[in-house]
Amino acid sequence: MSINKYVSNTEIIPHNQQIVFDYLSNFENLSGYLNSGLIEKITQQVPQIKVTDFESDRDSCRFNITGLGLAQIRIVNREPFKTIKVESSGGLPLSLTFWIQLLPSSSFETKIRLTLHADLNMMIKMMVGEKLQEGLNQLVKTLATLPYS
Repeated sequence: MSINKYVSNTEIIPHNQQIVFDYLSNFENLSGYLNSGLIEKITQQVPQIKVTDFESDRDSCRFNITGLGLAQIRIVNREPFKTIKVESSGGLPLSLTFWIQLLPSSSFETKIRLTLHADLNMMIKMMVGEKLQEGLNQLVKTLATLPYS
């Protein structure tokens, strides 16, 4: 197994850095949004991955991925208004560390970029490496359009 690094495109969010940080650093904010249709959209785009039983609290979220099992991600570090670090746990056959990086673009705009470190064996990397990069770019676009107010 080796650590593979994936970095998303940079997107602009039309809200100030503190508002974006406060929203994204609380997984309870994402629960309603995900359960209101985003999970179904993900399943339609990537039918091999079916996410069910999504639950969250402030610091973590849990969900089942058909064929893989229970996944859990937890916020392990918050650097106010700049970085949110997330790590995986649960029964998945891979280990992830994920950073949400925020930079002020202006007093009313924030740049967002995602960085993912995934511990993948060569076979899994060949199967999903390109999909992880595509998924990361799609995720950053989705995060840029969340209802931050």
